[in-house]
Amino acid sequence: MSKQELTLTAPPVAGCCAPISSAALDAEQAAAGAAAFKALADPVRLRLLSIIASAGGEMCVCDITPQFDVSGPTISHHLKVLREAGLVDCERRGTWVYYWPIPERIQWIAGLLATPVNLG
Repeated sequence: MSKQELTLTAPPVAGCCAPISSAALDAEQAAAGAAAFKALADPVRLRLLSIIASAGGEMCVCDITPQFDVSGPTISHHLKVLREAGLVDCERRGTWVYYWPIPERIQWIAGLLATPVNLG
């Protein structure tokens, strides 16, 4: 991993869009949602996000990598995809990198799929 500061390419999460069941997405919202869903479409990345999000704060990559049967560079690649999708962020501390979820982005994705409960 590079020691350079990482820049997220995901759009800002302020002003969550309406659920797709109540309003059509515009082109920008659709592109942002598709990028996030594409990042989560891989089982390793979905599991990575689950592990990081359920940690209750930040998590060192040294504690994440042993939970998988893939190489460290493969884990780094998947974490990069999650960062670029705006789902996690990180900070290098010495030789280790610590990751944490971006709750607003996860809520934004959940909001896209929110559907009203039909009680009738």
